[in-house]
Amino acid sequence: MVTEARTVEDATRATVDAFFAARLANDTARLTEIFADDVDWLLAENPVVPWIRPRSTAAECAAQGEELASHTVAEDARASVDTYLVSGQDAVIMGHLSGTVRATGKSFEGPFALRLTVEGGRITRHHLYENSLSIAAACTP
Repeated sequence: MVTEARTVEDATRATVDAFFAARLANDTARLTEIFADDVDWLLAENPVVPWIRPRSTAAECAAQGEELASHTVAEDARASVDTYLVSGQDAVIMGHLSGTVRATGKSFEGPFALRLTVEGGRITRHHLYENSLSIAAACTP
């Protein structure tokens, strides 16, 4: 039983690690492979932030990274991970992120929590909780 649970957790961690590697490399094709065909995507609605919108397909979810990159200054992007927990098919990552919006030159920063669920080697749930107020303020001229 413990070995079986460890195997599931190892598979979850491997998929999440692959997700982060593809995200850092801006590899949209690989991200599309990692996301399931249908994804339970949650990111607080924020109408003034162009890269935050509802998504549900693998291609839409994978494209979020490209959209974020097109609206922010790459040299100013920072993310750090404080906690990385895996239990069965679920992973929770907590940390801090910051960046600068290209159109306004304003910065944003704050803590984040990301919950991912992996089934069959693909991400089926992506729930991101972040400082949406700071991000909205940075997007507002």
